Amino acid sequence: MDDGHRTPGQLIAERLAARGWTGRVLALVLGMDETVVNKIITGKRRMDAESALAMGEVLGVAPEALMALETSYQLAKARLVTRPDPARAVRAHLLGGLPITEMIKRGWIDADDPRDVPRVSSELVKFFRANSLEEIEILPHAAKRSNVAEETTPVQLAWLYRVKEIATEMLAPRYTQSSADAAVGRLRALLPAAEEARKVPRILAESGIRFLLVEQLPGSKIDGVCFWLDERSPVVAMTMRYDRIDNFWFVLRHELEHVRQRHGQTVITLDTELEGDRAGTESVSDEERVANAAGAEFCVPSHQLDKFIARKEPFFAERDILGFAKTLGVHPGIVAGQLQRRTGRYDRFRVHQVKIRAHVAPGAIVDGWGDVAPIDPRQ
Repeated sequence: MDDGHRTPGQLIAERLAARGWTGRVLALVLGMDETVVNKIITGKRRMDAESALAMGEVLGVAPEALMALETSYQLAKARLVTRPDPARAVRAHLLGGLPITEMIKRGWIDADDPRDVPRVSSELVKFFRANSLEEIEILPHAAKRSNVAEETTPVQLAWLYRVKEIATEMLAPRYTQSSADAAVGRLRALLPAAEEARKVPRILAESGIRFLLVEQLPGSKIDGVCFWLDERSPVVAMTMRYDRIDNFWFVLRHELEHVRQRHGQTVITLDTELEGDRAGTESVSDEERVANAAGAEFCVPSHQLDKFIARKEPFFAERDILGFAKTLGVHPGIVAGQLQRRTGRYDRFRVHQVKIRAHVAPGAIVDGWGDVAPIDPRQ
């Protein structure tokens, strides 16, 4: 760009003066309308790419320099009449960071069209229990109200808000440590058959634990969470993103150990990627190690699993898995899941990992998979 010029017309006028030309002469040379040329010179008409190429060729000016001057000039004019809009950045963070279409589809926010920005914005304020868009917790500058861990993503936080909203409406007796211990014992008796999982919601409700299933939002990778509405009201929510018997029992027992240890009262940590080939690849807190150990031990006691692997590795025949599961009094799919975790071979033993959500859901509070949890409409 040539220094000292604010518009392409000023640069053109300078080159015309050096040649002793007028605008009329330039128009004749270019075969252009004289009025159009004069308007470009005086800044009353924008320089377009074709004019920049033609005038640049005749006047010995790089067309890129002319177009750069035009862009700079137009931006300078726009700044004089355009006021900064801080809300634009807020909307970009919210509407770009949240799966608005999915939230509408799931009935989390009441809007007909994700492109209806005023309506969507108003509904997001209600959903996040905020006074304005600027106060919504997923924004970097907003105050934290959910006591959630800092690394939580906007999508994960939205899921947590939905869980909290539903859990607040649920009724349960006061929780005690002894009731949780008793519940774990009763749950252990359900492991032999997949259909026995239908009893889980009632057992947890009777122990004072609010239990619910909330389908994950796309990309959240959440398996479950434990948190407390108050010191006597724990909540366990699961996404069942893997609809398998082994995953269900491991994640459930993992979350129940968080309850027993009273984790999640100060800082809520969403449990993500508890299963699969990425499980444990990130740094794991002491709380998570305790919960992981409890989940694995509940499914298959570690000392018995060690002996089984030592006897049978590297070949695990189906009859061996079935016999081991019968000895333990658990479903073969639960053994299969723990073998996968220990061997790292998630491609093996899958035939035993039956689906289980259809057994659990009828007795539970469910939000997702086509169902909307029965809660009072937001005010």
